[in-house]
Amino acid sequence: MSETIVAKGQPIPGDPEKKGWLFKWTNYLKGYQRRWFVLSNGLLSYYRNQAEMAHTCRGTISLLGALIHTADSCTFVISNGGTQTFHIRAHDEVERQSWVTALELAKAKAIRAQESDDDEDQMSTDIGVVVGSGEGEGEDAGGIARELAARFHDLRTCSELVARHGAALQRSLVDMETPPTDTTKQVSERATLFRISCNAMMNACSEFMSAAAASSARMSRALQHEREQKMRLQEVVEQLARQHDNLEKTVTARSTSQPGGNGSGQGNETEDEDHEFFDAVEEGVSTNMEDTNSFVIKVPVNRKNKVKSGESSDESEGESVTETQQVIFVEDKERTESAMGGTEAESTAEGEAIVPKTQDIVVWPHVVAAQTVPIDGHPRRTRVPDKPNYPLSLWSIMKNCIGKELSKIPIPVNFSEPLSMLQRLTEDYEYSSILDQAAKFSDPAQQLAYVAAFTVSSYATTACRTNKPFNPLLGETYECDRMADLGWRAISEQVSHHPPMVAQFCEGQAGWQCWQEFTMTTKFRGKYLQVIPLGGASAMFPSSGNKYTWRKVTTTVHNIIVGKLWVDNHGDMDIVGESGPAAGYVAHLKYLPYGYFSKDTQRKVTGVIKDPQGVPRYVLQGHWDSRVEVAPVTSTSADNTVCKTGKFTVAWERVAAPPDSDKWYNFTVLAAQLNEFEEGVAPTDSRRRPDQRLMEEGLWDEANTEKLRLEEKQRAKRRELEAAAEEAAAGGAPAPAGPRPLWFSRQALSTQGQQHLRHLYTHRYWDCKRRQDWSACPDIF
Repeated sequence: MSETIVAKGQPIPGDPEKKGWLFKWTNYLKGYQRRWFVLSNGLLSYYRNQAEMAHTCRGTISLLGALIHTADSCTFVISNGGTQTFHIRAHDEVERQSWVTALELAKAKAIRAQESDDDEDQMSTDIGVVVGSGEGEGEDAGGIARELAARFHDLRTCSELVARHGAALQRSLVDMETPPTDTTKQVSERATLFRISCNAMMNACSEFMSAAAASSARMSRALQHEREQKMRLQEVVEQLARQHDNLEKTVTARSTSQPGGNGSGQGNETEDEDHEFFDAVEEGVSTNMEDTNSFVIKVPVNRKNKVKSGESSDESEGESVTETQQVIFVEDKERTESAMGGTEAESTAEGEAIVPKTQDIVVWPHVVAAQTVPIDGHPRRTRVPDKPNYPLSLWSIMKNCIGKELSKIPIPVNFSEPLSMLQRLTEDYEYSSILDQAAKFSDPAQQLAYVAAFTVSSYATTACRTNKPFNPLLGETYECDRMADLGWRAISEQVSHHPPMVAQFCEGQAGWQCWQEFTMTTKFRGKYLQVIPLGGASAMFPSSGNKYTWRKVTTTVHNIIVGKLWVDNHGDMDIVGESGPAAGYVAHLKYLPYGYFSKDTQRKVTGVIKDPQGVPRYVLQGHWDSRVEVAPVTSTSADNTVCKTGKFTVAWERVAAPPDSDKWYNFTVLAAQLNEFEEGVAPTDSRRRPDQRLMEEGLWDEANTEKLRLEEKQRAKRRELEAAAEEAAAGGAPAPAGPRPLWFSRQALSTQGQQHLRHLYTHRYWDCKRRQDWSACPDIF
């Protein structure tokens, strides 16, 4: 009989139920040979020795449907119907019976597991299967009930085995009773005691199983009742959500019909701000504000104390961070000269220069107006294939995930867009011309105003982009080289998986460099989903040494249960000058949250740029989905509560999206070009990711299948690393090094006066691409 019964494979996964040395029949020349047997998950496998378990399995037989019988006192046979047969010999009868019992139990468990799989409705979390409102609910409680039923079945199996072997023993004893001897009498007496004990145990088992069955029936009825209650509660929640959605639409319709009644605002602060507004007006300017372009901004004070964290103060740090002051900004219509544009140097009454001279730097055009450089001889595309119409309720997927991290929720590609998070972050540079313009200014305040406008522009498409980007795999990269037509190039890499973290570096031909390390935490609370960015970002202008750092604001996705999904960005953003002449300058931006009853318009953002002395130098206003204007502050009151500004100049204005972009994920032209395949990119580039490519082509079922394969491949690598680390720890050796980023290295970086470990760019990627040296890239796809 052949030594190798099945193809050599990997060892059986899971904790073994039984393992040990036995003798297996090989052939007539070698006879029985000593082998290491492992019983696990309904499979009996054998190896030449224990060391082979890590790499070579000599044979495996499934106990499901197998026949197990004993040949003699030490030998037993396992056969699955003719294709596989194991003749196995133990050292003695006790060991043989121990293995036979374990095999019988494993066989019964395998049969029960198959029957359970056939009876249960499978919960699909991947290939676009719609999850019903009631199916699969109470899965954890159902699992407990099934586990209890399994234990009952094990007990019943044990009882049957005891009865069977007891009967066999009694038959053997009967055969030994003639002729009677002292030895047989002694064995007979012991057998009688064994029979009495077994009968008592079986009676106890029977009583216990009866009681447990009754208890299980009560638990099943209670579980069914709770399941029905949960379904009714879900129906009530969905009904309330629909009513709330209708109320939102009614309020919005009535608000838009009244002047000044539409928008996002500051909620309950509006009434108080109105009173404070007129009090401040009485101090510094005319009370007739209707003829001037004026607005109020809450400006944090003592911000400089937060930046210089080493200074002592009588006030606590918390008070210095939260203390704010309302400042009124009024456009000075007597100033006819624009303070922006940079051709003349204007001065205030105090002799302070407002508009410095500019540098001769090329401002690159937007992608729509650029002369696009062809790829591989053909022009770049301007759209992606239309999104297929596969209706699927997001609530049906998310309702069982309340309170969980978004990165741990298995979401099918039906709710994604054919871009990875690496590519989505690269979209931040669609309006890179703002940074080109900022590089022209030598005045840090004016430069910071344009950097602030650039940070706002990165949210331009979030209002209509409600689909989730693909989570990058560990080691996944993305390059975007648009130096020839847009004047910049970027490289991004997924540098961590737990927690998910992206590092990105971008450089512009106009003389600027941007870096960001993006990670996030999420809060799902049923009706809305909040994404809270962590990490940081920075922009640097090497010619002057100016460096600015900031952190993104919170993004909230509304109407998860019912209604049309919509996105709101809200919170405070501080852009702090870290080095160079800009050190100490701060831009404070406020993204106003959505509010039904506020006089402010939706998606409004305001900001003020202050110098190291805390004096307002520039002011910013606009909307994060359309445009931003900036203006210089020409004069201020003694207490800096009333400021006059020069003429407002548009620092950023959104380019209209293609007319039919709603059919292809609301992409812009740049977004449509991000996943266009290019030769020569790294093997780990997002363009080469198969599930993302299949989704873009409209093959969503295939994309879901491929997505599962990639995720399982990543998990398998992690399990291998963990196993190697455990083995090394057991042997006293140092743990093997885990995967490390290729193009970024973790280094200490000073940010806003504090030291942090950040993933900084190593400046090696473009040289490796030029040489096409991708030998260090891992196999992730």
